[in-house]
Amino acid sequence: MQKSGHDATSRICLVLAKVPEGRVVTYGGLAELAGLPRAARLVGQTLRKLPKDTGLPWHRVINAQGKISLPEPAARRQWKLLKGEGITPINGKIDLPRYGWPKPDEL
Repeated sequence: MQKSGHDATSRICLVLAKVPEGRVVTYGGLAELAGLPRAARLVGQTLRKLPKDTGLPWHRVINAQGKISLPEPAARRQWKLLKGEGITPINGKIDLPRYGWPKPDEL
């Protein structure tokens, strides 16, 4: 049975709220944790619809290559927020083994 869009949005937002400061999750990883395997695009669509003043840590979601997928100026804002949390990119990429969430021992 397919879940409704509202239910999927709620599940994505609940998991997103748990991403700790100084850590990142991929779109696909967030979808998987929300019980929506292979729904990385749905995560992206959900994040685009968040209100500008959301308290959810949208900036902690990156692509599977460790890069930011947003266009400017949103990408610049995301980098600034991530760097403010101590996440240091190397050559425009985030080290997923170092900053990725969750680690196997955190599940």
